[in-house]
Amino acid sequence: VQLQACGGGLVQPGGSLRLSCAASGRAFSTYGMGWFRQAPGKEREFVAGISWSGTATYYADSVKGRFIISRDNAKNTVYLQMDSLKPEDTAVYYCAAGRPMPTRMSGANYWGQGTLVTVSS
Repeated sequence: VQLQACGGGLVQPGGSLRLSCAASGRAFSTYGMGWFRQAPGKEREFVAGISWSGTATYYADSVKGRFIISRDNAKNTVYLQMDSLKPEDTAVYYCAAGRPMPTRMSGANYWGQGTLVTVSS
């Protein structure tokens, strides 16, 4: 599975962005997917995860109620809708694939290249 993330950019505090992660290969629908992020000088951390069917989701406490993860298996794509963005959300965001759902770095088998999100006025 090859992953390609996009959708990052500069946004003001309180604004929204939607990240996308497109996957190649027919095995996409058999993998759980996750989003991780890495801020400058910090370790990569889990943000959100979704099961292969899309029926189960899991979020880091820091983004609950603000971010929504979803997937479209027909399009081989996973999304991360980010609302009410804060400066502390600034990071490079990575998508990952793993079974059953990557909620730790060790649980991810495949990684996308990352997309930068900057929240600043």
